[in-house]
Amino acid sequence: MFTKILIANRGEIACRVAATARRMGIKTVAVYSEADANAKHVAVCDEAVLIGPAAAKESYLRADKIIEVAKATGAQAIHPGYGFLSENAEFADACAAAGLVFIGPPASAMRAMGSKSAAKSLMEKANVPLVPGYHGDQQDADFLHTQADRIGYPVLLKASAGGGGKGMRVIECSEQFKEALASCKREAISSFGDDKVLAEKYLQRPRHIEIQVFADTLGNCIYLFERDCSVQRRHQKVLEEAPAPNMPAERRAAMGEAAVAAAKAVGYVGAGTVEFIANQDGSFYFMEMNTRLQVEHPVTEMITGTDLVEWQLRVAAGEPLPKQQHELAIHGHAIEARIYAENPEKGFLPSIGTLRHMQIPAAVAFELGGSAAQPAAVRVDSGVRSGDAISPYYDPMIAKLIVWGADRKQALARMAQALSQYQIVGLATNIAFLKRLVEGQAFSSADLDTGLIERHHDSLFPAAHAAPASVLALAAVALIEAEKEISAAQSGANAADPWGQALGWRMNQAYLRTLSFSDEYAAEQPYRVGVAYRASDWLFSVGEAAPQVLSLMSQQGCDFSIKLGEQAVHGSVRRDGELLHVFCNGAHYPLTYLDPMAHAGESETEGGRLTAPMPGKVVAVLASAVRCGRSGH
Repeated sequence: MFTKILIANRGEIACRVAATARRMGIKTVAVYSEADANAKHVAVCDEAVLIGPAAAKESYLRADKIIEVAKATGAQAIHPGYGFLSENAEFADACAAAGLVFIGPPASAMRAMGSKSAAKSLMEKANVPLVPGYHGDQQDADFLHTQADRIGYPVLLKASAGGGGKGMRVIECSEQFKEALASCKREAISSFGDDKVLAEKYLQRPRHIEIQVFADTLGNCIYLFERDCSVQRRHQKVLEEAPAPNMPAERRAAMGEAAVAAAKAVGYVGAGTVEFIANQDGSFYFMEMNTRLQVEHPVTEMITGTDLVEWQLRVAAGEPLPKQQHELAIHGHAIEARIYAENPEKGFLPSIGTLRHMQIPAAVAFELGGSAAQPAAVRVDSGVRSGDAISPYYDPMIAKLIVWGADRKQALARMAQALSQYQIVGLATNIAFLKRLVEGQAFSSADLDTGLIERHHDSLFPAAHAAPASVLALAAVALIEAEKEISAAQSGANAADPWGQALGWRMNQAYLRTLSFSDEYAAEQPYRVGVAYRASDWLFSVGEAAPQVLSLMSQQGCDFSIKLGEQAVHGSVRRDGELLHVFCNGAHYPLTYLDPMAHAGESETEGGRLTAPMPGKVVAVLASAVRCGRSGH
């Protein structure tokens, strides 16, 4: 077994690999860019070496630099994680030439599966079922248009070297073909340096089911059952689960055997995923093979009681597979949700900024390799901590939230509960959207297909509604209590002076004040909250509503328990400047406190400018000069 490995990646997967290596007594070397100098993966590894500027092409994609660092630090092998160089055959060859073990499949297998069109030709010879389409080398636009017309619309165009939903377009009719082809090729060349595409019949209401395969250098190859990854947006996975709901045993076996045949056809070694598109009638077709560990591998680990990273390390060191097919069984059900820094209400636009506060669900430590009969109920795989920045340079994933249950119903309940416990302040996230998705009728009843989000758009993106009175009451109490603490700290020797305390004391009548809050989506006008101070509580009202008695029952830091009328309310209030982030009943309400003193004397914001919500690149300016009809103009 190796004594030291280099992890040629960052974020969550680098931390994940390092955790298994540490448990196995293997030292780890991290590489990092200038943007990641203070990143979590740098801290959790035994050594860390700077390899370049923030841009991935100048750091994490510098194969030569990474190999140089591996040799200089005495690493014997390189784990590529996923993304970046994980499916780069030239990098695998370069590792071998440098005397380093590439913890992944042979370069020949990556080359065979790296081209979607070439892979489908191989699968056809191995009798793996294929979707009707064109997978050849002819790339003339008119020829491809003819092939699409022959296949019949809708047609799916895909970048041959692609992945992650990039370079993919669904074409509904012949008239849309040429524009979609140009767009697809443009994105493919930008993302993968190769604009070759293939065309396939676009199946209606398909499910995306993938099989985890594993092979060793001794000729053994097995499958560790399936994952259902049907819930997607723009061809990118949102929720994954294992096993696939409503999967008959005979179909599971057929898909597993087809996946093993696919792996054997290319002489595969290590962890890989064979992805299938499945019809509602049970028929299935080969889609592609990912020659690496997948983002969603934890759900397989949780139902099989395995550590797939440990398996990778053992196989790469020449050991046989830890288990054979007959030794594997499915225990319970697991679901994974990808927590992203993005704004679902704004087209899933990535959100960049600093994680000013992050509270994760109460997670049970996951002992990988432990008993499959008693896996952890909740697991959080993350590459960031509170105070870390989500930058525009890399994928905006914050964490993977994985839950296990004795059955799917229990797993669903645990996922909804865990999402309710997540708190993030500093940038937009998809947590609320994920909770609606998990609790929605379609997903909870396993009515799954890749168009689920689009079909249930209205319920998943409900109209904004006003913050309830209980949330406004929590915000008001948090503000008032914070004022008391500041006042007490500043009063010093005059602590007994009632005029110097923020207690609302008045000599002859109650102190009445109005607090104003606003939010981004709901109220066109600010919420006007009336607070009348009393000896031990307040009278609280919103707008013209009748006042209710409001009292503070307990406070622990940012966690409050209050009573509003006859209702007991529990929640957390995190302040970030003028924003009060109220977490209550599993929901997150960002409220802006309109402090009348804070804005005194400020001028209006300068106008007349166009701004972008995040950094980007101008790829085309669709404008042209127009000559005036008059002579000389």
